[in-house]
Order: sequence, then structure tokens, then C-alpha cells
Amino acid sequence: MKGNFPINKLRELQTPFYFYNTDLLRDTLALIRSEADRYGFHVHYAVKANANHKILSIIRENGLGADCVSGGEIKASLAAGFPAKKIVFAGVGKADWEINLGLDNDIFCFNVESAAELEVINELAGAKNKVASVALRINPEVDAHTHAYITTGLKENKFGINLSQLDSVLDLFETLKNVKLIGLHFHIGSQITDLTSFQSLCSRVTEIQENMARRRILVENLNFGGGLGIDYHHPNHLPIPDFKEYFAIFHKHMKLRPEQQVHFEPGRSVVGQCGTLITKVLYVKEGASKNFAIVDAGFTELIRPALYQAYHRIENLTSEEAEEVYDVVGPICESSDSFGKSVDLNKVRRGDLIALRSAGAYGEIMASQYNCRQLPKAYFSDTL
Repeated sequence: MKGNFPINKLRELQTPFYFYNTDLLRDTLALIRSEADRYGFHVHYAVKANANHKILSIIRENGLGADCVSGGEIKASLAAGFPAKKIVFAGVGKADWEINLGLDNDIFCFNVESAAELEVINELAGAKNKVASVALRINPEVDAHTHAYITTGLKENKFGINLSQLDSVLDLFETLKNVKLIGLHFHIGSQITDLTSFQSLCSRVTEIQENMARRRILVENLNFGGGLGIDYHHPNHLPIPDFKEYFAIFHKHMKLRPEQQVHFEPGRSVVGQCGTLITKVLYVKEGASKNFAIVDAGFTELIRPALYQAYHRIENLTSEEAEEVYDVVGPICESSDSFGKSVDLNKVRRGDLIALRSAGAYGEIMASQYNCRQLPKAYFSDTL
């Protein structure tokens, strides 16, 4: 089963390009809102997944906030109309100008990843006679059971404050007068499909809160980050992740204090399935032991297969002939420029349109101009 695309219209466009199904995006957002609202949860979209202006605008129109990891993402979020009071700023290496940008715009919260960062935010806020609202990103020592490059909740990772250091960081608030502790932040990884990892996170957060309660410290907000995965193998059958079960896990397993607010930062699960990279076959090359479908997109347009050995479903949109086996590769002068090996595709000919599915997250946003290539354009189903 292939995806449903306006092939005649796509043929008229210069490849490679990103094509976004805005109906699917809106359906995904509607489900997120209905399931989050069921429990009064707050949702901030992780801008790093896709910062296309129209994508951001649609997400903002549906009431989500923004989770940013750079000053550039804060600017992009503000430009798309996100209220500053719905913007959270995370990231292990915030530059002074980025912190000042957040302070100047009175964003909701800084997610702080170290004692050193906390002291700098206090200093910069003091220079502006402001008090910065902060949440401490804690490394909960929960294994997300995902790719090593996108695991973020273990003590060997660069992210967050280790549990052994938490008490000493909490002590700093007694002397730092220009920061206010309003929450705890967690993010254990990305593309998580084993939802028991989130149950484990709830248990660990409960332990952390009990230890803080002994110090008579109660925070107003708990931010569980993102991480919910998508089905890269079956984008046509499972286009929207199971947000109902995802949010229900936290409702069932998290012991909240009175008036405590719960926040999430999904990215991939919001936009991953709505985006497709469309590329054209340049040549079909017969090798000694295999056939190559050489397309005009490369890892400059979609780097995930080269960077993470990630799988994307590949479909030949313009052929219904019998399937044959191909290695699908790009034009970049690197051996890692491959989208898939031994891929079953309807017989490929020069000029066929190939769809690389589930490319809405960490696709366009990670494109580069290596080999002096142009960045890919984006087109949308509701305006094509």
C-alpha cells in the first residue's frame, strides 16, 4: 500500500522537495489537544523537529506552546505567533545572547541543565532587574531503549543534572536572588516505542519529589519532555501515534501534588508522518551484484539514514510494474549517501518519483548545502 499523493501536481515541481500533508498535521494536533485536555496537560511543540514557518503557524493555531533549544528557535517561534508565555527554553549550551533574548521576551521558563548555567542566568537576569523562572532538567537514570545517539536520560549523557548533584544545585537557590524555581524537567530520549520507559520515568519522578518534599520544596510544574516515537515502517496504516495511551500512562502512574501542572514537549510525534521527501530517479545503474536507483536527493536533504542508520519507507509513486530490488542512493560524493539497501520497489525507470516517507521530523530542518547544493523547497497539500 502506497501513500496518497497528487502525483500530477508533484510532477510539475523541481525535485527534490518536501511535501507536507497539512490535513494529517491538523488531525494529529486535534488528537493531541483532545487527549491532553482530558487531563489538563500542557503541550509545547519541540521546534527542533521542524521549524518550517507554515508548520509552526499551524501548530500555534492549534493552541500548543513552543519548546526551543536555541535563540534562533525562540525567534522562529515568536515570528510564527507563539506567545512568549508559552515558550520554554532548553539546551545544554545556552549562549548569553540567547539567555538575554529569553529574558527580554519574558518567556515562560528556562530549563536549566547545570549549576554553572543557573549562576549565569541569575547574573544576566540581575543585570536586567528581572527574576527568571527556571526548571531544573534532571537526569533521571531511565533507559529509553532507543538509539544511542538519541538517548538523553542516562548519567553518561551530556544532558541534565545528575541525581547525585541535585541537592547542591537546590542549595544555590538560597543565595541566587534573580532565579525562581518553578519546575522540574525531564527528557529521556527520542523515538521511544516501548511505553514502559515512561512508566519508569513516572516512578523515578515520584521518588525525586518525595526527596524534595523532605526539604519542603514543592514545584508548580513537571515537564516530562517528549520522546514518543512514530511507526516508520507503516506510515499509511499508523499515521498518528497513540497519544491516548501516552498521556494516560502519565495520568495513571504520576503522583501529582495539589495544583501541580504537567507539561510535554513532543516533536517527532507531531510532524513526523505529515512530511515526505519527494525525489526523482536520475539513473538506474546495473552493478555486478545489485541494481542502484540513483536519485537527485541525498543526505543533504535527509541525513537521518546516514547519521542514525535510520529506516524510511521508500515508495515508487509513478510505477505499478512488478517489484524489483534496488539500493536507493543519492548523488553526494560520500559512500554513506544511501537511503536504503535491497529495497523492494515497483520497477524503477529514469524520471520516476520516489517518496521517502515519515520525513516530517528531522528532515528539512537538518538539510545542508554540502557539495554547494541548494536547500530543498517545501510544498503543502492545502496550497498545491
